[in-house]
Amino acid sequence: MSARHLAAALAWLLAAPLWAATPVTPVTPVTGARAAALYDQHCLACHGTGRLGGMGPALLPQSLERLKPGEILATLRQGRAATQMPAFAGRLDDTELNELAAWLGTPPAQPPQWTATDMAVSRVQYVAEASLPASAQLPAGVDPHNLFVVVEAGDHHVSVVDGDHFTRLARFQSRFALHGGPKFSPDGRFVYFASRDGWVSQYDLYSQRMVAEIRVGLNTRNVAVSADGRWVLAGNTLPETLVLLDAHGLMPRQTWPVRDSHGRLSRVSAVYDAAPRQSFIVALKDSDELWEISYNPQAAPVYPGMVHDYRMGEGVALPGFLQPRVTALDMVLDDFFFDPAYRHVMAASREGRAEVIQLDTGVKVADLALDGMPHLGSGITFERDGQRLMATPNLKGGKVTVIDMDRWQLVSQIATPGPGFFLRSHENSPYAWVDAMMSPRKDTLGIIDKGTLQLVKTLSVRPGKTNAHVEFTRDGRYVLLSIMENPGELVVLDATTFAEVVSLPMSKPIGKYNVYNKINRSEGTSH
Repeated sequence: MSARHLAAALAWLLAAPLWAATPVTPVTPVTGARAAALYDQHCLACHGTGRLGGMGPALLPQSLERLKPGEILATLRQGRAATQMPAFAGRLDDTELNELAAWLGTPPAQPPQWTATDMAVSRVQYVAEASLPASAQLPAGVDPHNLFVVVEAGDHHVSVVDGDHFTRLARFQSRFALHGGPKFSPDGRFVYFASRDGWVSQYDLYSQRMVAEIRVGLNTRNVAVSADGRWVLAGNTLPETLVLLDAHGLMPRQTWPVRDSHGRLSRVSAVYDAAPRQSFIVALKDSDELWEISYNPQAAPVYPGMVHDYRMGEGVALPGFLQPRVTALDMVLDDFFFDPAYRHVMAASREGRAEVIQLDTGVKVADLALDGMPHLGSGITFERDGQRLMATPNLKGGKVTVIDMDRWQLVSQIATPGPGFFLRSHENSPYAWVDAMMSPRKDTLGIIDKGTLQLVKTLSVRPGKTNAHVEFTRDGRYVLLSIMENPGELVVLDATTFAEVVSLPMSKPIGKYNVYNKINRSEGTSH
């Protein structure tokens, strides 16, 4: 998920209803000894020296960028329910609260650092993998591949839900503001989380226990898990690094400073696993480059710089295993989508450009007719009349754009109830579901017939509330829908009749992820 998409979705995904309902005083940025002293007196014990985090999350601008100044102030005044964050209204006066809130939004006087030693000290091994059960310890009749992992942003918890009987099997507290979507081991046993303030967690679905955690940075975008189950790669924005972890216990193995060909540091926008390529793909936020890091021990050598013909032995070859291969681009990628074979990437920039890049050659092969703000990261693929199509929602326009992936040409623009964030489908379903959560009609879902490319139905499951992020069960018979409120719900619907089956109470469920669909790279969901 790109930064601009995250910012656009802020009011729906991450703002607590308490903040939205509470009038707050505008804050102007200030710095000063008094604000720092207030932090030391009231905040340091939980949030750490230098605001780097401790028992509570980091309070750095990068960690708080998803919040508006008024929301920070409201939290200081009223605290956070179901946490150890107290209310300071009455303990601090309005001037002190305003100064402290503004100060938290400013960078520290000394740039924060996170070293290899810090990382190693942070690591916690809760249980040795060797002591975990060999098979899933789940109730009778529960399919471990039809489990859903549900992220609840309202109180920073995760629920594990049985996708056959729609019961909650476990609920545990997560790190602050999980981001980028959980990722699974190839066998579906382990799930890995990344939090906004740098924590990576490994959780065992078979025994429903946390295995290990490590803090890889101060602000992390997301993680990817290698298709061989050996590695986890974390991409950071603070510091500007990539951190390679052993997937079994999260021991750090290698760290790369993210510097482009000109020596400039860049934040990481996202990391992905490209299974057919046996590599990780890394998008940079501040540089017009795309990195590929192969985890294939027999990977071909990497030739940095210009080489006329690698077969002639020109240039200095570097071992290809775990060596970044850099593709120079003509734009900074803001969001992108892979074709099913992971040979091409469909990319969009902040400036509204969109193009297709061939990953093997690093060459642009087509321009794309994508305007507005396409959310490529939430795109899907499907076949229609022998054509492989890709469809993407749009955060600025009420439409779904459909592209022919053989000719890279526009097929259709399907009008929807409003700008949407998520588009989902399944191989066994004739329908694609899109929300309108970026619009006044945030309570309305659009249902598209993949055969006719027509909007055939609109649905408001909970009128007046945010209805978003549909995910299908393993067999495609049911969809699980988030009511993104606090309190909120997880609503199960029949994927054919659209009738409600059951509802589970949740604390602002922002995303849910089916094990089978993710590890098998279902064409109807994000990877």
